[in-house]
Order: sequence, then structure tokens, then C-alpha cells
Amino acid sequence: MMKKNKLGNTDLYVTPVSFGVLTIGNTQLDLPLEDGARLISYALSKGINFFDTAQYYETYPYLKEALKDIDMSADTAKRPIICTKSLCLSYEEMEEAIEEALRDMELSVIDIFLLHEVRQDPDWQMRQGAWQCLIDYKAKGVITAIGVSTHHVDVAEKMADIPECDILFPLINFAGLGIRKGDGPGTCEEMAAAMEKNARKGKGVFAMKAFGGGNLTGDYIKALDYVFSIEGVASVMVGMGKEEEVDRLVEYAQGTLSKDYQPDISHKKIHIDPGDCEGCGICIERCTSKAIFRNDRGIAEVDHSLCLTCGYCAPVCPVRAIIMY
Repeated sequence: MMKKNKLGNTDLYVTPVSFGVLTIGNTQLDLPLEDGARLISYALSKGINFFDTAQYYETYPYLKEALKDIDMSADTAKRPIICTKSLCLSYEEMEEAIEEALRDMELSVIDIFLLHEVRQDPDWQMRQGAWQCLIDYKAKGVITAIGVSTHHVDVAEKMADIPECDILFPLINFAGLGIRKGDGPGTCEEMAAAMEKNARKGKGVFAMKAFGGGNLTGDYIKALDYVFSIEGVASVMVGMGKEEEVDRLVEYAQGTLSKDYQPDISHKKIHIDPGDCEGCGICIERCTSKAIFRNDRGIAEVDHSLCLTCGYCAPVCPVRAIIMY
């Protein structure tokens, strides 16, 4: 069995590698319910105990199905740990989001609930109603720990000084893909420093996008080693769609994966997440093969008949909408 790491000052212990459920949902692989739930169950059988979802992902049904035979009221040491998130701004919207998560996953308590993708000011101030709702529901015992997920260095830095914030879930990878600071790009060094500051202040820190949305998967060992080199990282959340991906991740965590392991990424394609794309057009300008175009909704889309899967577009996207799967 894998060791578990304590999430900051919480009483939650999580495996060092964890399962981001976004990948199996309708914006990416769109797996049938039974297949997606079976993959989650497989990860559980391999020792992974930490799963991340969100209201926006619409993946609660997969978790409900996978968890149906597990006593989720048991002590957290004996059951999976579930994290979810919401983009809500107001108290009322967040209250509805909490009730939705409880209902749709058939949970009595939510282990971790985060403000989803907090951006630079004034986003934090605009979401104070939703944040107060999380504080109140934690006080009621409905939520165990609260915090934020973010791609922004400045937000990560701010959370270190927010006493109510238990959890920081930042984007980090060795290439700095998708890291933001204010209105411009941030660096991996800046984000790592902010993460370490939070860890030293007792915040539970787990990381996303170690593979840069799939664009760094060819550097599998390097990508994971980099994130785990950052002080205080309890877990790395990885989106997975196949059992062999679960196996390799578990082998990495257990130290049995060959240091020269390189996954076969020949079947992967570049995609642009329509929920994240802001239609800025920078990727269109960067693509030398003219494979990216603006569709009738004004957002970027990939023509796979022209795409060379070079990945040159991913680093220029300001919101990390370009992914490979």
C-alpha cells in the first residue's frame, strides 16, 4: 500500500498520487458511466484514496457509482477522500453547489470544497459571498476543509495569509505552462515559492497540471519529480483515462517505475477546452501549420488533419486551455 501524507493542519491523509476526475467526463474522454466508474474503482483497488472533481466538470455521477458500495461515513483513514470545487460568486449559489455535491454523490460530508480557479483581483473580492458560505458550512460540519484552486501566483501568495484557508490547489509544472501572475504569465519558480510559503503556514498543498495538460507527458519522470521536489506538496492530482495510466502512476509513487520510463504519446491529440478558452487568438498566431482556427462560437478549435502535435501552441495560451489527451 502507498504511504499517505497529511494535508497541512487538517486531519486528512492522502496518497501522494491522486485522480483528477475531469478527464473521464464529457469535456474530454466522455466515458460511459460504467467505464468511468470502473476506472475510479480500479484506482481505489491500487491504493489511490484521493479524488478531485468539480461542479463544472459534471462528473459526480461517476463518483457516485464508484462509491456506492463504500461506507463514506467511515473514518477518513478507511475511505476515499473527495475534493470538489465551484465557480460560484454568491452565498446562495455556493449553498446550492454544496447541496448539489452532497446529493449527486450521496455524501453526508464533503472532505474538501474549494473556490474553483480563483484569478487575480478583483476575483477574490467578488467571491466573498461564496467564501463565507464555505466558512459557514465548515462550521456546521458539512465540509471538513476549505480553500482555493488557482493558476495564479498572486492568488497562491494571498492564501498563505488567509486564516480560514485550509487548502491550496495550484497549477505547477517545470515548464511553467499555464501559470499566471496578474494579467501576465508567471513562472514555476514563483509558484513554487508561493506553495512553500503556504505549506510553512500549515496549509494543505496538492498540485495540478504536473504534465501541463498532457503536453509534458513525454517527460513523465521529470515532470513528477519536479513537483514533488517542492516543499510541502502532499499529492499530485493527475487526470487519467486508462488502467495502464493508473498503474504507471502508482508504480512511480511506490518507487518501482523505471527512471527511463517514457509513455507512448503517439495516439494523443491537441484539444482546446471550450470552457477555458477566452478566444484571444494567440494560439492561432503561434500555430505554424495553421491547424487552429476560431470557430462560430468565437473560440479556438483544432483541425486535426493539419495538426502536427508539436505542442508549440500550449505555452502561449494564457489560461491553459490547450491540452493533450
